[in-house]
Amino acid sequence: MATSHHSNLKHAIVAFLVPLPSILFYLTFLNHYHNDDPNSLSPIWQWCFDHPLLLAHFFFFLNVNVLFWFIGVIQSSHWMIDLYWTVIPVLMVHYYATHPLGLEHKYNVWRSRIVIFLTWVWSFRLNHNYFRRENWQWGVREDWRFTDMKHQYGKNWWWISFFAVYLSQQVFLMGICMPMYVVHSENMQLNIWDLVGIAICLSGIIIAYYADTQLHDFVSRNNKLKELGKPVVPNLDEGLWHYSRHPNYFGEQLWWWGLVILAWNLGYGWTFVGSLINSLCLAYVTVLVEKRMLKQAYRADAYKLYQKRTSVWIPWFKSSLKGKDKNT
Repeated sequence: MATSHHSNLKHAIVAFLVPLPSILFYLTFLNHYHNDDPNSLSPIWQWCFDHPLLLAHFFFFLNVNVLFWFIGVIQSSHWMIDLYWTVIPVLMVHYYATHPLGLEHKYNVWRSRIVIFLTWVWSFRLNHNYFRRENWQWGVREDWRFTDMKHQYGKNWWWISFFAVYLSQQVFLMGICMPMYVVHSENMQLNIWDLVGIAICLSGIIIAYYADTQLHDFVSRNNKLKELGKPVVPNLDEGLWHYSRHPNYFGEQLWWWGLVILAWNLGYGWTFVGSLINSLCLAYVTVLVEKRMLKQAYRADAYKLYQKRTSVWIPWFKSSLKGKDKNT
C-alpha cells in the first residue's frame, strides 16, 4: 500500500513539473517583450514574436515529443500523453490568447473568453473521466493500444514509440487546436454562426459526459457482480448507448467540429483538416475497440447483435432484424 502511494505521488509530481520548461521559457519571452524596447528585441525574442505557430510547434516537439518520450522510456510506460491530451489544449488556448502578436490583432475578447471557458469545461470533463476511470490515481497504466504495440514491436518499441506515441500526437493536437489560434488572430463581431459553433461545442461536452458516466456506472456494476460471483451483463445497451455504440466518441467529435465552425466563420475553413484527421483516427480506433470487444467470449454474441442493430457514432433508433426477437 505504501509503495502504491509513493508511486502515485511520484507520478503526480512528474505530471505537474513536466510542462515547466515551456511555461518558463514563454514567460521569459513575455517579460522581455513587455520590458525591453520593442524595436530592439534580441533575435531569439523577435523570432518568438514573429512566429507564434512555429514557437508552439517548438514547445510541443521538445517538451512533449522529446521530454515525455524520455520519461516514458525510463518508466516503461507512456501513460502521461493520455493525461495531457486533456491539458495541452488548455495550455494552447491560453498561449494563443496571450501571445503579443495576437493581442496586436485586437481579436474579439468575448469570443476569446467563450472559447477559453469552453476549453476549460471540456478539459475538466475529460480529466474527471480519466481519474474516475483510474480510481483517482496517476499513471497506473498506459493506453491499451500502446501496450499492444509494445508487445508487437518488442525490443524496438523504445524508439518506435517516439513516432507512434508522440510525434503523431503533434500532428493531431496541433491540427485540432488550430481554431483556437484563428479565434485569437481575427477581429469580428459575434454572429449567429458563433452561436451555432458554441451550441455544438456544448452539446458535445454534455453528450460525452453522460456517455462516459453511463459507461463508468455499467463497468462499476459489473465489477460488483464479479465480486459477488454473479454473471455480468455482457453489453451496455441503455441510455445514450441504446442509440449509439460510441456516444462518447460522438460527443468528443462534436466538440472539435464546433470549434471548426468558429474558425470557418472567421474565414479559415481549411482548419477542418485537423478535425478530419482526428475523426479518421478515431474511426480507426473504433474498429480496434470493437475487435477487442468481439475477442471477449462472454460478450461476443451479444456485441455482434448490438453491432447489427445500433448506429456506430451518430445516435439513432435501433434497426429491426427480421426473424430475430427485438428483445433478445
